[in-house]
Amino acid sequence: MGEPVTIVGGGWAGLAAAVELAAHGMPVRVLEAARRLGGRARSIDWQGLTLDNGQHLMMGAYRQTLHLLRRLGSDHLLQRRRLRLDVPGLTLALPYLPAPLHLGVGFISARGLTLAEKAAAVRLLWHLQRRHYRLPADVSVAELLGRLRQPSRLIHRLWAPICVAALNTPIDQASAQVFCNVLRDTLAARRAASDFLFARADLDRLLPGPAAHYIRARGGEVRLNCPVQAVERTPQGFRLVGPDLVARRVIVATHPARLPALLGGLPELAGVVGMVSRYRWQPILTTWLHFAAPLPLPYPMLALDGGAGPWVFDRSDLAPGLVSVVVSAEGPHLGLPAAHWQAQLLERLVRRLGRLPPLRAAKTIVEKRATYACVPDLPRPDNCTPIPGLYLAGDYTAGDYPATLEGAVRSGLGCARLIMDEIQTTGYA
Repeated sequence: MGEPVTIVGGGWAGLAAAVELAAHGMPVRVLEAARRLGGRARSIDWQGLTLDNGQHLMMGAYRQTLHLLRRLGSDHLLQRRRLRLDVPGLTLALPYLPAPLHLGVGFISARGLTLAEKAAAVRLLWHLQRRHYRLPADVSVAELLGRLRQPSRLIHRLWAPICVAALNTPIDQASAQVFCNVLRDTLAARRAASDFLFARADLDRLLPGPAAHYIRARGGEVRLNCPVQAVERTPQGFRLVGPDLVARRVIVATHPARLPALLGGLPELAGVVGMVSRYRWQPILTTWLHFAAPLPLPYPMLALDGGAGPWVFDRSDLAPGLVSVVVSAEGPHLGLPAAHWQAQLLERLVRRLGRLPPLRAAKTIVEKRATYACVPDLPRPDNCTPIPGLYLAGDYTAGDYPATLEGAVRSGLGCARLIMDEIQTTGYA
């Protein structure tokens, strides 16, 4: 069978690569520094419950992720619902009609927008479609929306929430080209691509757990609590400092902030290390609220404010009365004590829903480096590095998508296919 491909990092990119290789009969070895797989999309334990470190929403456009979950047999844990944006002052729901009819009817019937605002939204999508969603030069989303004469209230209620949710970057900083890519593959694609896919189980049951089982069942290895400090070149390939292993092929699938430490001793990768060293990071704050009874949410996802503010997600699949409240990107909320922030959320929930059941417990989680800031013309490294046998996987690598689960999965699959193509070409496993 040959030597195993060694994958440093057991997040969604690394696991996607490992599963793809294992599915084609190749031996793999996954090394994860933490005691749990999943990376930045992982499960945690809290008061007898298994929760997620954040609310990772998927969409029907996530074709590669859906294919991976079908292979693992966990796709049944996703609940598909048609897109509905319920923001104070705006309700937009796309009907079950063929594309692009679903989009036209959805905007026409949207509540809370004037006729001029509906026309402006359709005009923007039509303008981008005629240009195949490619911009002559990348600018910020705010600049693009200004150029296309989008009304400020429409930006506040529709485009800003979509941008921040998808790119985890404020509209005055976010890449308009990546935003266009997201619109192209969701709102402007086939009808099912715009559906929301809600996880009806914790993330560990969705991917990390089934992936580990799949890999081991095919002779692969998954090691937890196995940090790698550095990757060094040897005549035999690469030496992984920490576990002291030698491997001929290595996929580095860690958080990009780890690359300077891992790859800093490889002069050929100085350009890649310098590139990611200049990235800025955006946080995601998630607050879990456990009530004595379920909240009367009209849809599994509800906005508390009219802009890109907190979104509430029904997680009664994990426990009755459980919700997660998510705020993407930077903002003043990050400077508030947890108790103060949680009190603010309860006030907003009361204004939105009325009287609430008693609150049993609350927990706030901040992922300070949840994603890179998806700014215009951001350089992103390829999966292939200048060193043969060494690959990079992660949502930060070159691709159309921002830092999403689909971006991570696509990157991992890309690395796996590069390795399989190389072996097929050279015949050297």
